[in-house]
Amino acid sequence: MPMFPKVLIANRGEIACRIIRACRALGIRAVAVHSTADADAMHVALADEAVCIGPAPAHESYLDAAALIRAARETGAAAIHPGYGFLAESSGFAAQVAEAGLAWIGPAPETIAAMGDKSRARAIAAEVGVPVLPGSPAVDPGDPAGLAAAAEAVGYPLLVKAASGGGGIGMRVVETPERLAEVVGATASMAAKSFGDGTVFLERYVGRARHVEVQVFGWGDGHAVHLGDRDCSLQRRFQKVVEEAPAPDLPEATRQRIRETAVALAASVRYAGAGTVEFVYDVESGEAFFLEMNTRIQVEHPVTEMVTGVDLVGWQIRQAAGMLPPVAQEEIRLAGHAVEVRLCAERPEKNFLPAPGSIATLDWPEPAEGLRVDTGVRAGDAISPHYDSLVAKVIVQGPDRAAALARLAAALDRVEIGGIATNLAFLRRVVDAPELVEARMTTGSLLEIRERERAAERGAA
Repeated sequence: MPMFPKVLIANRGEIACRIIRACRALGIRAVAVHSTADADAMHVALADEAVCIGPAPAHESYLDAAALIRAARETGAAAIHPGYGFLAESSGFAAQVAEAGLAWIGPAPETIAAMGDKSRARAIAAEVGVPVLPGSPAVDPGDPAGLAAAAEAVGYPLLVKAASGGGGIGMRVVETPERLAEVVGATASMAAKSFGDGTVFLERYVGRARHVEVQVFGWGDGHAVHLGDRDCSLQRRFQKVVEEAPAPDLPEATRQRIRETAVALAASVRYAGAGTVEFVYDVESGEAFFLEMNTRIQVEHPVTEMVTGVDLVGWQIRQAAGMLPPVAQEEIRLAGHAVEVRLCAERPEKNFLPAPGSIATLDWPEPAEGLRVDTGVRAGDAISPHYDSLVAKVIVQGPDRAAALARLAAALDRVEIGGIATNLAFLRRVVDAPELVEARMTTGSLLEIRERERAAERGAA
């Protein structure tokens, strides 16, 4: 099968720019899509062609499947790469792409559907021996007795989770029975609006937990490999802020088990392309449990690329074109340590509230070995209130973790951005925080760091 001559990128911002670079390295023409708000965006300027697909609201542009497929047909694109977010994990969109005679750069629609339904994914994981947290089937917000029974079986504290979607949307902690019905109802409503599916279920909440994950890659025929693991524990609102590879201070038996079971899961569903199997690691018990599988490229994929030397996006495109020969597990080698931070337009002092606006000045560190900045904006561009507040990802690699963190600190010291509020100064302080330096972070650590700062600010006032 020949390589795709032209690929349409059904996304925007940083990930669209990243995919354009991969296309260029493969000699493929890249087609960008954009809303009216993004007419002058960086990904539009970088692409070989660009098509306006609608007004600023995402549901009228980047979430308009018909407009995206129409743009691909009009430009002669042979394939569509969804990136992450928007329609990246929509089995319906993937099926529409195939029905239109276009190649989908990602797993098969039925795989997306199976793993995108979190309840179903838990059952599949359990079948292949992946340990899962206690949880419930789908619950009915209108059945108080059924809710109470399901919650009692799972145990408090628990998480109310949307069966569809991702990015932390639709996840709420419930500590006591009194708030259960209210939270289940609110989560179901949010899930219906965000994902078109109001199905929710309950899952045991681990108070002192780390978020670890395994990068997998499959060929769609039952053969799959892993490319190591990552730690993504430093989060706010269940959304990752700092990610690193490999996961530090993880017992080797646990590391081996999550890698092996992640590959077994990918192989069992005949996974095609890049995917991530996510786990919660209970700090108290030392056990790791399956959370979910993300059927797309992850925001944090660069740290895996840095330690493996693999172009994961390039692999995605080549695999979808039938031009990536199978790779054996022993061919994947990891070297050194990599860390990534997400620089966002937000106000940490105001509970990380997004802070859209125009970027007046922007200066990145000079290019250097072991340093990478992935961005989708330039000086003069705007961070729109219609989309994610990500400005850039600053990624570093070092021969070991200490060297990587030192390199990250130096890189952040050289970033200059003006005109908008960002989390840059907070990220710089996080790099020096004992929770990160000593690798004892949990999913609650970022908020604990911020609360410590608030206490210091109150004491100094």
